[in-house]
Amino acid sequence: MDSLHTLAPPRRETPRRGARDRQREAALFRRYCSTRDPSVREELVAGYLPLARSIARRYQTPRVALEDLVQVAALGLMKAIDRYEPSRGSAFTSYAVPTMVGEVQRYFRDQTWSVRPPRDLQERALRLRKAGAGIGAELGRAPTPAELARATDLSVEQVVEALEAAEARDGTSLDRPRTQGEPGDTVADAIGHLDQGFDRVDAAITADLLMAELTERERKVVRLRFHEDLTQLEIGEIVGCSQMHVSRILRGAMAKLSAAAQR
Repeated sequence: MDSLHTLAPPRRETPRRGARDRQREAALFRRYCSTRDPSVREELVAGYLPLARSIARRYQTPRVALEDLVQVAALGLMKAIDRYEPSRGSAFTSYAVPTMVGEVQRYFRDQTWSVRPPRDLQERALRLRKAGAGIGAELGRAPTPAELARATDLSVEQVVEALEAAEARDGTSLDRPRTQGEPGDTVADAIGHLDQGFDRVDAAITADLLMAELTERERKVVRLRFHEDLTQLEIGEIVGCSQMHVSRILRGAMAKLSAAAQR
């Protein structure tokens, strides 16, 4: 699983501007702070959009399109412009970069999981990915759960739980062909099949419950007719009544079973 936390935080990059450009930019910020003019905001966004794109590129992974990350970073840029206060004297980039980075990180945390484990479990998994990258670089191999636990002040059980949750970030559609690029069986076909036995067991249990609604004689007639597949005449000889009486018993039993099934 790719993780934004395995990447180094982006360096703060400030567009190369001369003194005149910086003065003009400062004037734009003062003007926007006093007027909230949308056209001024658009001009400021356009000026810093290359910085947003630079941050997005640093977090790019094969699973997420670059343009999606650029839009997320640009959203952070607009938030930074709206909240920036020039009167405090700090450079805009000092405020804007952490804001854009935070927006990208929230996007990865909230939007890129195929299955959504609890928020604390997500954050623990990302924390372990970051720690694992550093430990792995030092050891030259993947760290064990015990090593990760010592580095993060977590228990081994918490580490294992978070690593298992991390597997939920990527998912595979059950409709995807088992062989990439070729039609044929899907992933779902390899998982299992429909077992008709469950339906038979369910039907048998339902039948037993319904048969309790019948008298002992009615149950015997129904069993001989539908389980033993005997004719009404043969049933009459066994239970000691006429074929016509067997027919009446069957009709009455079927009516009771139908009424019981609808309750």
